[in-house]
Amino acid sequence: MTLQPLVIHAFLSFTLAILMLFVGKGLVMHYALLRRFSIPEPVIGGFVAAVMVGLWYSLSGREIAFDLKVMDVLILYFFGAIGLKTDIGSLLRGGKPLLILLVLTALFACLQNLVGISLAPLFGQPPQAGMVTGSIALTGGIGTTLAWAPTLAADYGVSNANELGVAANTIGLIASCLIGGPIASYLIRRHRVSPSGNTELDVGISHSRPNQQIDAYGVLWAWFILNCTLIIAHFINEGLLAFGIQMPMLVSALIGGILINNLTAPLKRKRGGEWLWPGTHQGLALLSDIALGMFLTMALMGLKLWALQPVILFVGTLLAVQVTLVVLFVVLVLFRALGSNYDAAVVCAGFGGVVLGSTATAIVSMNAVTKEHGSSHQAMIIVPLVSGFLINLVNAFIIEHFLRL
Repeated sequence: MTLQPLVIHAFLSFTLAILMLFVGKGLVMHYALLRRFSIPEPVIGGFVAAVMVGLWYSLSGREIAFDLKVMDVLILYFFGAIGLKTDIGSLLRGGKPLLILLVLTALFACLQNLVGISLAPLFGQPPQAGMVTGSIALTGGIGTTLAWAPTLAADYGVSNANELGVAANTIGLIASCLIGGPIASYLIRRHRVSPSGNTELDVGISHSRPNQQIDAYGVLWAWFILNCTLIIAHFINEGLLAFGIQMPMLVSALIGGILINNLTAPLKRKRGGEWLWPGTHQGLALLSDIALGMFLTMALMGLKLWALQPVILFVGTLLAVQVTLVVLFVVLVLFRALGSNYDAAVVCAGFGGVVLGSTATAIVSMNAVTKEHGSSHQAMIIVPLVSGFLINLVNAFIIEHFLRL
């Protein structure tokens, strides 16, 4: 008899996520090796929770299901805060790196599909099943997998596309979090890259400035501005839908933040770079750090590791190849193409999230690097634009083309 899942209430799930984020923070503070390779704190805490839930399932046969609906709001807060720290000038200056990243990401998505199509028959799977472990589930994510699964099942005989996609994305999510920091650390040391040293971070507070004073009203103003950003994002989304354009809400939040920041620029110049209350920028950095950390912790808490078992050999082998290709591509191609500087190293830290996990994992990997070595505003802008929006448009054409082969 199948046991009913033990559903953890949303409030308790949120509270447990806070606890696991503390666990991750404690382990990073205790082990210098984790800091050296910029392993993100939420990854450690969230994965510890996922392992514990997996052990519970193996011993009891009963699934634990967390109510994680609050994640949707957390990720919007995060991208809204990124937009609120972006001016149009810096966005225009990031045009060339953004284009380079988009083109190389598209090329890598094609490479992912070629690898999947080539290796899938070795495991008795149709070539199209390899695409699920390629750009469909890795660059595209779970949403893209769900969108293409009916077509793959009906026209190509891939009846387990959903299972393959979830397994591939789960492994890719974990791998992208683990390789980002070490890749950036290697590139910085190997090429003697000079870190920015700028402790004014887009997200969070630098390890070298842990005791910044943040006024309560500065945080409250930041919260108010973030809520205004999400209201604007809602109207942006509704307006685009009226014209038949569907865009991820997180991109609308990013755009909403950019609009507020640039429209209020004259006011901020009069007040020395601040809004109506001192410390608002620091409040934004704090809230965005909490939102991102909680989002990723909860995402990893919700992983069902036991669901990987039926397809672990096939998916695990292909993902090992895909992850190896990511590392080689980043070190040999992407870093050089972006200029071999600190901004390039930070983008490289997030590239695994772009093509293996999600926008959130890309940002959290970059954030771990910037907390250690200094901010990279360019990286924090171009990566979410490519990963959260532009590559999804390009990837749809890539998938359709490969399915026709």
